[in-house]
Amino acid sequence: MAEIEDGHVDVVGMWVTEDGHIRQELLPDGRYDEARGDRASAYTGRYTVTGSHLDYVDDTGFTATGDIRDGVLYHEHLVLYRESNPS
Repeated sequence: MAEIEDGHVDVVGMWVTEDGHIRQELLPDGRYDEARGDRASAYTGRYTVTGSHLDYVDDTGFTATGDIRDGVLYHEHLVLYRESNPS
């Protein structure tokens, strides 16, 4: 399970760049799956959440961080927005 405790931001769901080129799905089990363009599962790994801060560890061992500010995910040099569920 993702390490999400009381007071920590709920990050589970699909996050996308404004142009839709990068799609990062944060799964409830603490895993993520990131697609880039036509390349599905370009990056996969695990993440933990502390407050509004995310720590990522790619399956290859690469690490990255992110922060949620005002409902926007700032992941290294990327800016991702939570994808809305169609109604």
